[in-house]
Amino acid sequence: MFVIFTLSTPTMSKSFERYQKRKLISSYFSVVLSIGLVLFLLGILGLLIVNTKQLADNAKEQITISVFLKDNAKAVEIDQLQKSLAMADYTKQATYVPKEEAAEQLSSDLGENFEEYLGYNPLKNSIDVQLKADYVTQDQVAEIVADLGEKPYVHEVSYDAFLVGLIVENVERIGFWILIASAIFTFIAVLLINSSIRLSIYSKRFIIKTMQMVGATKRFIRRPFIWTNIKLGMLGAVLALIALGIVLYYINLNFPELQLFKNQLILGILFIGVFVLGILISLVSTYFATQRFLNLRTDDLYY
Repeated sequence: MFVIFTLSTPTMSKSFERYQKRKLISSYFSVVLSIGLVLFLLGILGLLIVNTKQLADNAKEQITISVFLKDNAKAVEIDQLQKSLAMADYTKQATYVPKEEAAEQLSSDLGENFEEYLGYNPLKNSIDVQLKADYVTQDQVAEIVADLGEKPYVHEVSYDAFLVGLIVENVERIGFWILIASAIFTFIAVLLINSSIRLSIYSKRFIIKTMQMVGATKRFIRRPFIWTNIKLGMLGAVLALIALGIVLYYINLNFPELQLFKNQLILGILFIGVFVLGILISLVSTYFATQRFLNLRTDDLYY
């Protein structure tokens, strides 16, 4: 019996060590995975916030003001007007559209040649002006239209006032709700990461109390836990950034008009922010979680 006991003890010890090691790895993996997923979703939300303005600007810059010219407008007057519009602060692009070109486009849209029925081309030469996004407000557009309409060789200035109002109103509304959603989601993300880290430290509460009972200071006990979870937070952040980069690449590949890589500085700040956020949340959550168990009485550890 004595021989059997001495042989089985090392085996049981090794089995227990392997079990503890697997349990520790599983705990670390769950923490890294939860941090990575939460930070990835935060990064996606950050991308949405960053690109909301870009998307809104693209929508605003599709607004076109059509300046229709009188038939007796001289070529020099038309040329001068186009150049002045192209150089204006509010203009993104000014394009001269001859009435022949406008007729061809209209016939193509209608699917038939309307000039054959009318016997003449009723359209007028025009200059299409696309405004810069910062100038697309109801007041500024109305002011620009009024100014252009005062020119003697301008027959009419036309634009979709309802569309301008709709875009401006919806952009403001969407921006507001995205900010609200961002604040709520950030709060939830912090809670989720904090819960994962607290569960990880909860499994080591007896080790914390044992170290405290043999005379270790709170700072000495906290240090390895904080450092370990900071490394886990960094690893989770790296995984989140890799996934975020892959998503960015495929969105840009399929929707190049969004120009997601246009402002690389903002993207860089976003990526750094996600990485730093992973470290900060891990640091703060670990500090308060260990502090909680350090302040508990021994009897309370079982509840």
